[in-house]
Amino acid sequence: MPAPGRPQQYGGGMPAGGPGPAACQICGAAPAAPVTVRGHQGMVVIMKFLKREGLFCRTCALASFRDMQAETMVLGWWGPLSLVITPFTLLANLGALSGIRRIPEPFAPGFRPPLDPGKPVFKRPAGILALIPMGLLGLTVFAFTLLVIVGAVVGPSGESSESSEGGGLSDYPNQVYPTLTVGSCARNDRTWPYEDLKPEPCGSSAAQYRVDSWTNDTCTSGDHSIGPMYSKDHDKPLCLRPLKG
Repeated sequence: MPAPGRPQQYGGGMPAGGPGPAACQICGAAPAAPVTVRGHQGMVVIMKFLKREGLFCRTCALASFRDMQAETMVLGWWGPLSLVITPFTLLANLGALSGIRRIPEPFAPGFRPPLDPGKPVFKRPAGILALIPMGLLGLTVFAFTLLVIVGAVVGPSGESSESSEGGGLSDYPNQVYPTLTVGSCARNDRTWPYEDLKPEPCGSSAAQYRVDSWTNDTCTSGDHSIGPMYSKDHDKPLCLRPLKG
């Protein structure tokens, strides 16, 4: 029996005769809270957006979430735009699930039984089938990301960032490069922008270029820049100045 002079208390400390907690609009149980669960269906050229919202008790809200989430996971992928919309819908519902879990268990029965939450989403056939399109989407995103990274590393011309003008170390990983010194001469047995350089006496008719050093980190206009693998210490690029116009 409650103590004399004190009102009797019911679930959640609500005084008798005062305004009670909100009741679920589906089953009438209390307490209830505003809940919004969304769904999506892709139908090739058209799509359908679904929404279930209202004051729900924890049990009815969980049932609504699981039904909508499972249906979206199976029917939400079948359209070009739906492939993008469906993942965001599923993630938004996970935010709704976080709010549903904060609703206390019903302490006041309603005027009819609550909805049956059923099995968790991934223990239902719909949830298991949904792993196929979700897995394919994940592989597609992973492959696209990998291609972007590889493209950024290799570069648009298919050469790595270590290659220099006219080819470099990455083009011929097993090639032995001749040592060229400033003031010496060389010939190129390939066609620019590629090179196959050989030392050549400056007095020889086969000599095509005189080796020069970089000036202000560049070569004079008309000269060819070659990588540091040709220098004595392999530490600085060189320039080739044509001997003949």
